[in-house]
Amino acid sequence: MSNYLPTLKQLQYLVALEENGHFGRAAEACYVTQSTLSAGIKELETLLDVMLVERTRRVVRFTELGKQMVEKSHRILREAEELSDMARSAGQPLVGDVRMSVIPTIAPFLLPRLLPRLRKERPDLKLYLKEETSQAACDSLSHGKVDCVLLALPFPCGDIESEILFNDEIFIAFPKDDPRDPPELVDPALIDENRLLLLEDGHCLKDHALAACNRPELRASARMMGTSLHTLVQMVDNALGLTLLPKMAIDSGILAHTDIIARAIKSDRAFRDIALVWRKNSPRRDEFELLAEIMRQSQSWVNEGAT
Repeated sequence: MSNYLPTLKQLQYLVALEENGHFGRAAEACYVTQSTLSAGIKELETLLDVMLVERTRRVVRFTELGKQMVEKSHRILREAEELSDMARSAGQPLVGDVRMSVIPTIAPFLLPRLLPRLRKERPDLKLYLKEETSQAACDSLSHGKVDCVLLALPFPCGDIESEILFNDEIFIAFPKDDPRDPPELVDPALIDENRLLLLEDGHCLKDHALAACNRPELRASARMMGTSLHTLVQMVDNALGLTLLPKMAIDSGILAHTDIIARAIKSDRAFRDIALVWRKNSPRRDEFELLAEIMRQSQSWVNEGAT
């Protein structure tokens, strides 16, 4: 058995190659030349006396052992990064880099209101934001690509800890002159599944909206799957159906300059929990709890200013 210990750089190269599926793109992601990355992986294989990657002109294919090595490398790299996080969190909290994924049904509506106060209160915090669907964001968190995620719960995001920021109510939105103009509080049974427009799979809001209605058959009956709430709003405004919208989007003006009416749903599940989540046992837990509290206070301040 080899006594050789892989370097973190070699593991980074291996992970980048698996994620990009191409030596050139993997090299760009690691800010090295393609020859450097290729040589690093080849050296790793030689010193371990194993084949991790099958190389052909068109395809990069990982062996079964290579796939296992990539999975283990994710954990090793993440834990190595947490060593640095541990030292940093021992000093002043919320100073330096924080990488955060935010889902598309939160980012454009919440961040413009929260970030100015966060920048004012924590000027030394460098927040790097990445917009991703819920599953992609959770995968990034698990693999150590981001430190935390601004997410809507419930959603299966792996082994995490979370801080709930606030509840976000879900409304039914329909054209102003809809002949089936519902009452102020809409019974889910009145929702016409033949006219319902939903977000495509991968957006947790779709599941939260359907849960609010407690009508699982709506998933199969939806006429259209949109890529964004703005697309769905345009469809509804053109009298092509009705949709479900979160309160934060409505408060942010997504219905401005449209002839759309939004009304509350008669359900005790017509909301989603907006939360900040991070990996369980993260050494930066105290920092993320503080960040969540700042976000929670900022949201309360925004709501008070709107009343």
